[in-house]
Amino acid sequence: MVQRQSRLQRGVHLLRWLAHTPWPILALDLVRANIIGALFTFAFLRFGMPYQYTVRIQEISTSNQAVFVAYLVAATFVGGYLSILLTLPVLIWHRRRTRLDNEMARNRALRLPVLLTAVNLGLWTVGGILFALLNLPASGATALVVWIASAIGGFVSCVLGYMQSEKVLRPITVSAMANDPTSAVAPSVTVRITLFWSVSVVVPLLAIVGLIVGQQFGLVRTDAEGLQRPLLWLAAASVIFGLIGLVRLVGAIADPIKQLRNAQRLVSEGNYDTSVRIYDGSDLGLLQAGFNEMVGDLRERQQLRNLFGRYVGEDVARRAIESGTELGGEERYVGVLFVDIVGSTRLAVTRPPREVVDLLNDFFQVVVETVGRHGGFINKFQGDAALAIFGAPLDLQDFAGQALAAARELRIELERTLGETDVGIGVSAGKAIAGHIGSERRLEYTVIGDPVNEAARLTEMAKDEPTRVLGSARAVYLASDAEAECWDIGEGVELRGRGIETKLARPKFALVIDDDDVDNDTDGVVDAAVGASHTTPSSASTTADARPETTTDVDEDDDEESRSSV
Repeated sequence: MVQRQSRLQRGVHLLRWLAHTPWPILALDLVRANIIGALFTFAFLRFGMPYQYTVRIQEISTSNQAVFVAYLVAATFVGGYLSILLTLPVLIWHRRRTRLDNEMARNRALRLPVLLTAVNLGLWTVGGILFALLNLPASGATALVVWIASAIGGFVSCVLGYMQSEKVLRPITVSAMANDPTSAVAPSVTVRITLFWSVSVVVPLLAIVGLIVGQQFGLVRTDAEGLQRPLLWLAAASVIFGLIGLVRLVGAIADPIKQLRNAQRLVSEGNYDTSVRIYDGSDLGLLQAGFNEMVGDLRERQQLRNLFGRYVGEDVARRAIESGTELGGEERYVGVLFVDIVGSTRLAVTRPPREVVDLLNDFFQVVVETVGRHGGFINKFQGDAALAIFGAPLDLQDFAGQALAAARELRIELERTLGETDVGIGVSAGKAIAGHIGSERRLEYTVIGDPVNEAARLTEMAKDEPTRVLGSARAVYLASDAEAECWDIGEGVELRGRGIETKLARPKFALVIDDDDVDNDTDGVVDAAVGASHTTPSSASTTADARPETTTDVDEDDDEESRSSV
């Protein structure tokens, strides 16, 4: 008694658990498919044959009716038991996928629609043979008609049941195919269309041809008028079943195609995290798997491209991808901007390493953004310095003017962002070689030429300038008229290592400190940690006396106005 009760409790617990799985929907769809098959069977027995061979329900003997009811109950019980037995390991695996992968359950999940269809076909086959044998003593023709009707109902039920079970079990199939999409085997699109065409078109047409030929040779004892009803029924049945099957077939093919089109649209919009769920192992499933693999390759390539672009610049990365990378270069007219932090060695000694790194990151953030706004790119970071190029690898209309404008704006932005941290900025322009140097195994894109060396030397001199910005007169001459108006040409000097004179150019603005920054105890001397990022009014005046065409005295209002104009 206790054992029976425990089995009953386990059965109730199992049914409650199954109620929260796809099994109830699957069972209802299979029952519906069998009901449709049964309706086709009874309709064929009543209307699908000439009047002499039809089977009426009232003419069925009591024993046949009892056997039919008993077999219906037994088939329902056996079918339900086998469906639970086949699907239970799959449902458990799907609900508890955190466990180690169960290869048996995963493989069964991929074959489950076929297994359920095989069970359904077996029950219909046994039922058809059983009822054909029961009617054989009465009439061989009746037994044959019953068997044909059972075969038609079984085919209809199996086709509809397979399509519906595939749809219901699709989430489980997606999980089972996640690791190895090619391991699943399912009917291809060609096989499905051929099977659907055979059942909905060929079989009714063969039945129609068989009735006509049989009537002509005397096998079917009826006249032409007696064939009208079965022929009309077969045509109507073909249309009805074809419509039902067509809806299921179109859904099975159109759903993954729509999903692929939506995913393709997302990928074309730049969303490389898109993926589609793999429905089955058919041609469409393999197409979905191939799409996911393709998008994965695109995502990896885009990640490498983004990473490559962060290291060498987006323009260089795009140029390398489009035209390849070959050692050598080409002559180009470029603008060059060099910026360096003053006293970086002292900063490394007086400040913690983490603070120095944060300072450099803030510094480079401003440099990258400012240079980018003017069409340039950062060719390389050199410790606490950065080299920016304008006009390579992509052409830039006003390469010199953009480099000069970036220098003026960069000085103000660094003053606003880094405060007392001092910098030097040098700008030059001219002809240089831009291209890849190194070896076939390791190379980098760089610019080599006199403008680069000149900008580096000007940066060293700019550290002693009030504005901390120096340009070459050659850059100003190559710039647009609007940008040239913002610079004053000064004296000529011989930069270290060049051997020729370089005329200096200074921007027409002066950076002025606030009154609160002046220490009264030092008679107007700027109280700053680094002490070179500001210019006092007296020093600006001295500079103006020495170089009338460069900076002049300005008050706070003029300074604010000059900042906004720059």
